[in-house]
Amino acid sequence: MSGSKHVTLDAGCTMQEVLDAFPGAQRALFKRYHIGGCSSCGFQLSETIGELAARNGNLNLEEVFRHIETSHNQDVAMQIACSELAGFLGSADAPRLVDIRTREEWDGARIEGSVLFTQELMQEMLGKWSREAPIVIYDHHGKKSMDAAAYFLGHGFKSVRALRGGIDAWSCEVDKSVPRYRLE
Repeated sequence: MSGSKHVTLDAGCTMQEVLDAFPGAQRALFKRYHIGGCSSCGFQLSETIGELAARNGNLNLEEVFRHIETSHNQDVAMQIACSELAGFLGSADAPRLVDIRTREEWDGARIEGSVLFTQELMQEMLGKWSREAPIVIYDHHGKKSMDAAAYFLGHGFKSVRALRGGIDAWSCEVDKSVPRYRLE
């Protein structure tokens, strides 16, 4: 089984290796098995997936691997490529862009037309935004936006996507005038 980086899952893979290859694995494990979402069910990145399965009721590893891979494939389908988003912008069916980075990051670099995610915006989205209208959520590298997109899908939004690679990929692939940066 392989993820975004070619990795064959086996009992000896550390959770760091699993998360590097399948970035949404923690969300998937928590959703199905209640593993990795809080301090009582957490894991160490150095722990192997075999050890994790053993201490959580001797979970069937093949089933766990299938679930991680299936969830990963769903995550990939939830993403939108920068070039695809660029093609939609300016059209009648253009998605609303929601930036979930910090205000400082947003002030320094953003995709034209995006709105900064705040508590007030979240309330507005949940209370007033159409559940059918397309929304694209982005962050710096495209990892946290997957969690945010999954959250809104779970709240009945039908057309929420996460920008693959985040604003960093956008800066490289679509609009080089958007500054790239590194967080220290």
